[in-house]
Amino acid sequence: MEKALAGAAAAARAYGRTTPAERAAMLRAAANALDAAAAELIPLAMAETHLAEGRLSGELTRTTFQARLFAERLEQGVLLDVRVDEADPEWGMGPRPDIRRTQVPIGPVLVFAASNFPFAFSVFGGDTVSALAAGCPVVVKAHPGHPELSRRTAALVAPHFPEGVFALIEGEAEGAAAVQDPRIKAVGFTGSTRGGRALFDLAARRPDPIPFYGELGSTNPVVVTPAGWAARSAEIAEGFAGSVTLGAGQFCTNPGVVLVPDADGFLAAVPELSAHAMLNDRIEAGYRSAAAELAESAKVARGELDGGPVLFRASAAEVLAEPKLLELEVFGPAALIVEYTSPAEALEVLDALEGQLTGTVQGAPADPDAPEILARLAEHVGRVIWNQWPTGVTVSDAQQHGGPYPASTAPLTTSVGTAAAARWLRPVAYQNIPADLLPSELH
Repeated sequence: MEKALAGAAAAARAYGRTTPAERAAMLRAAANALDAAAAELIPLAMAETHLAEGRLSGELTRTTFQARLFAERLEQGVLLDVRVDEADPEWGMGPRPDIRRTQVPIGPVLVFAASNFPFAFSVFGGDTVSALAAGCPVVVKAHPGHPELSRRTAALVAPHFPEGVFALIEGEAEGAAAVQDPRIKAVGFTGSTRGGRALFDLAARRPDPIPFYGELGSTNPVVVTPAGWAARSAEIAEGFAGSVTLGAGQFCTNPGVVLVPDADGFLAAVPELSAHAMLNDRIEAGYRSAAAELAESAKVARGELDGGPVLFRASAAEVLAEPKLLELEVFGPAALIVEYTSPAEALEVLDALEGQLTGTVQGAPADPDAPEILARLAEHVGRVIWNQWPTGVTVSDAQQHGGPYPASTAPLTTSVGTAAAARWLRPVAYQNIPADLLPSELH
């Protein structure tokens, strides 16, 4: 670990001063190396995660796509929030000097790899790529769920960056120590609320507190409106079945709470559910434990508490009396079906929510209840969805993957999409600086 941290600190100044074009070339070279090694990497991932070849192949494509997208945006010069106030002697509060604001890399970044996306949220995933694009050296703490894949990915990526800019460390204690090391200037994390909050507290207790960008738990509520159910019941039920079991339910955007006007009809319409094996024994044990905890307060409506898909059922009145039901994340192919008696009662349930990554409305054209439901969801979530499902998060410029706590420790930011680079950039304003001394983007 010491070698990785020392290397990142030593490389920070020089790497932070590389040009956008230079960093774009590095990102593309690393992406090309991973694509070229797909025949080696995918079997490694299959052996360590129980994920299927098709899923992993698609995920590797997403991983290298996002690296190339950041490279493209670097070359276009759109990652920096540049603002220019030219000198104005007639400014309303008195003469204004020439002020030009740009952003600089924050410094070495520590990234905690996630378990459920061994490519896209792991060693060369979104946190790593966005930090490298921003000009920050990255130290990745490997996830123990896929150690061999992590090591091989790191070995393929590292040669395409200057010495010290990219490194891999392993071990829970090492990760916690790195959070507290003064050479680390920011942290990215994707994982459980418990683990993320513990690390967040370590970052906050440092003599020099640093930003901790944690994507934590989410139950991703879905509201099926009366009009939506009347018009599209079969489509909604089939879409839900595909979403709740996608990836064995091991997506952070899994639809974990579904509000419906007719629970009997909804449960009858949902097709038979099946899911492949979970990532590893530890995650399956956590799934079984969380499902058993939810079963203490909610009725099992479909399936068994045996590690397979299971649907729970409760009334809106019951969850309003015990709001923790809305927040209990059962990380796997499970969901709580909540029956409401009126749209007003559904809004009460939404008001009881804590922060979420996503909120979905399954409605109909000219739906009378949709405007207020959408507005209430926007108070609690980072991404609001209409007549689609939250699983499957595209990488783009407008994407928002975050939300109020506990979905994220930093609700003003995203961990997916090109806006993710903003987390690793620090604003600096240059006042009255001669043009030939300004950073190039401020000319």
